[in-house]
Amino acid sequence: MRPTITLCLASLLAVFSTTADAEEAGHHLFVLSGQSNMQGHRPEEAFTPAVEKALGKDHVIVVQDALGGQPIQRWYKKWKSPTGEKPEMTGDLYDRLMEKVKPAIEGKKLASVTFIWMQGERDAKMEWSAVYEESLVGLYKQLSKDLDRDDMNFVIGRLSDFDLKNEKYAHWTKLREIQVKVADSSPRFVWVNTDDLNDGTNRRGKAIKDDLHYSADGYKTLGKRFAASALELIEKN
Repeated sequence: MRPTITLCLASLLAVFSTTADAEEAGHHLFVLSGQSNMQGHRPEEAFTPAVEKALGKDHVIVVQDALGGQPIQRWYKKWKSPTGEKPEMTGDLYDRLMEKVKPAIEGKKLASVTFIWMQGERDAKMEWSAVYEESLVGLYKQLSKDLDRDDMNFVIGRLSDFDLKNEKYAHWTKLREIQVKVADSSPRFVWVNTDDLNDGTNRRGKAIKDDLHYSADGYKTLGKRFAASALELIEKN
């Protein structure tokens, strides 16, 4: 057999072997969603390389879908206002997210699922903290049910120190407290600190301090923290 043919066959066998190993061991699914600070987070900068290094590139599936300025009602289908009113449309962004998730996992065995959420700014601005805890837990359960997982991990990015005096967004600190409360309610949940991510220089080259959005380096650090927290939950659970 010619050397070139031998090398080609060896390469093909290596590919098939790697794929078979991934299918046998299962894939680790990471679902990332939320509003502007999740939209600004680019998984390929830090998050995806970190989880692929830890788990193997062929064992990782990363799906992200986010949209700035959106309240949690765009994801949680049973959302109601603090006065009990239900909008005509809820959960449309959740459906958009699932349109990415479903084909990404079709036919694949999942070893773990981790939901990573960075959102709450809009709800703090709208003063909807009274229903945020129920909505956040409800969203987690909604995704767990749709993916048929009772062991899904949950990483919550806590709102930053943008408005600790509640001067611009009246329910800012209440939302922070709720996010921590939910994260502390289960060994499968954890929250990530973002207080130091909104200082420095943003992607447009503008200097920022305690900004609503994060710096260019801040988004990279966010990705590293998301990855570290997710991997810790996978290892622990």
